[in-house]
Amino acid sequence: MSQPSAAATVEHNDAKHRYEILVDGERAGLTAYRDRGEQRVFYHTEVADAFAGRGLASRLVKEALADVRESGKRVVPVCPYVAKFLNKHEEFADITDPVTPDVLHWLDSALG
Repeated sequence: MSQPSAAATVEHNDAKHRYEILVDGERAGLTAYRDRGEQRVFYHTEVADAFAGRGLASRLVKEALADVRESGKRVVPVCPYVAKFLNKHEEFADITDPVTPDVLHWLDSALG
């Protein structure tokens, strides 16, 4: 597997409720969330096919979770990729809340 481009950066796009990873200024992927009180509920992560295999999704999610920690919020991993990442990175266990039926119902309503 090749390494992420040195020109890859992660940005928090609060207005669109997502974190984006940019490669040479082009959006290569995103992880989307909605805030529920003190919880940041991640529900979708994607990386464009043209950027696949570079470790960008992992870098994106790691930096997003670090930002959540800094903000004092907690993570709810509805997104399968975020859940898988958290299973492999126990350093975020202290800020992770379980996915519950209540969260799923709330998310469904929040997304319309």
